[in-house]
Amino acid sequence: MVGGGLGAFIGDVHRMASRLDGEIELVCGAFSSSPEKSKKSGEALYLPADRCYGSYQEMFAAEQKLPEGERMDFVSIVTPNHLHFEPAKMALQSGFHVVCDKPVTFSLEEAEELQKIYDDNSLIFALTHNYTGYPMVRQAKSMVRSGALGKIRRVVVEYPQGWLATRLEESGQKQASWRTDPSKSGKAGCMGDIGTHAENLAEYITGLKITHLCADLNIFVPGRRLDDDGAILLKMEDGAKGILFASQIAVGEENNLRIRVYGEKCGIDWSQMAPNNLVVREIDGPMKVLRTGVGELSTAAQAATRLPAGHPEGFIEAFANIYKNFSKAVKAQAAGVSSSDMDHDFPTIEDGVRGMRFIDAVIESAESDAKWTAF
Repeated sequence: MVGGGLGAFIGDVHRMASRLDGEIELVCGAFSSSPEKSKKSGEALYLPADRCYGSYQEMFAAEQKLPEGERMDFVSIVTPNHLHFEPAKMALQSGFHVVCDKPVTFSLEEAEELQKIYDDNSLIFALTHNYTGYPMVRQAKSMVRSGALGKIRRVVVEYPQGWLATRLEESGQKQASWRTDPSKSGKAGCMGDIGTHAENLAEYITGLKITHLCADLNIFVPGRRLDDDGAILLKMEDGAKGILFASQIAVGEENNLRIRVYGEKCGIDWSQMAPNNLVVREIDGPMKVLRTGVGELSTAAQAATRLPAGHPEGFIEAFANIYKNFSKAVKAQAAGVSSSDMDHDFPTIEDGVRGMRFIDAVIESAESDAKWTAF
């Protein structure tokens, strides 16, 4: 692991998720830009002292020298946005598979360079857009692919949060400080942080790429340097239209990601606040609610389900499904055998590049008087 030292939120999430299925073991790490803090973090995670590295450069060099059965197989990069590119680049160039937190890099230019390096290797790269790991999200994707909805007409995806409704970054709160700092977060705030999740989810479920967008970005909290709210009109492939709304100043909202997809025959509705439910509305039938673990669900939804019906499965389990599929893909490659499409059902470097293009297009559109910006 690179990053995720003592006190880091997302590092703990990655560690819990990766361990959930018993397929992955944390064996080494460079957990902080401070060598002392990195080593203390490794000790707190019960790693041997010689596998707690002072820097990721030291870690890659040392791990390469170990016998194949002892060295790390892949690296998880869980640093703030501006520190994704260099360790991901070095990992690929050193022959290690990569799991990277989103967004994939600080800028589109870095993302495109990273994809070129990836394309020159036979390695596996996963991006943790973890909402794609929910069983009912995979059920929704399967229903769209099966034709159950018919031709897709309208997509409505929203992601309101309220935690940045005040200038929390002034209090020294770590997450708020770096996420609102353009030197660490990048050129977008809310849209880079959670808008990219909404964009990725819309494309994942529908299988349709966004082609054009028209964005309105806002900074509501005085003195803030990056957007904290925005709304976007979308044009998608095959004539579908969409609306994307993301906000971090929606007072009272927690993590209310929701997506509705309307086709010619059927509409579906999923919310992360009730993740075990997928609401289905047919044109000539009653509304019904599909439930995780209940009835005839798709193979993908069943494969992403761990517990008997009625036992809530949530954020960590969805995150773990990314790691589970990634692990299967890595193990299949190491064994020289082919792996299934289901094993590769996780966001990739290509999704990461699209996310960065989305951010650039949103910023360009918001700053332009033109109605539509090509994406």
